[in-house]
Amino acid sequence: MYLHGTLFMLGIGYTHKKGAHVRVDILQRNLSPYRRCQVDLIGFFIFLLPVALFLFFSSLNYVRFSWSLLESSGAPGGLPGIFLLKTLIPIMAICLLLQGIAEALKNVIKIRAENSA
Repeated sequence: MYLHGTLFMLGIGYTHKKGAHVRVDILQRNLSPYRRCQVDLIGFFIFLLPVALFLFFSSLNYVRFSWSLLESSGAPGGLPGIFLLKTLIPIMAICLLLQGIAEALKNVIKIRAENSA
């Protein structure tokens, strides 16, 4: 279970880069590339940016407390180093935010190129 969570948290930025994330294609399939870029930018500012920032800032105290205890699993024979796994939460938020910024900048470049043509 922990390995599965690790895989998802470390892969979320890459998934976004490859465009394999959940998207409402019903709305976008009939749009021009210019309009798709606009929709993606709006989605970045309304959804991705606030969620990534919320995840990052809300997880800091949680992770800090876990590190202060050097938390391990309470289950018999459980994993040591749970604090390391919890550290992946803000790292995941940063990766998602950075990839979102990169995608937003790509969309801005495409929009500017379309406007200047």
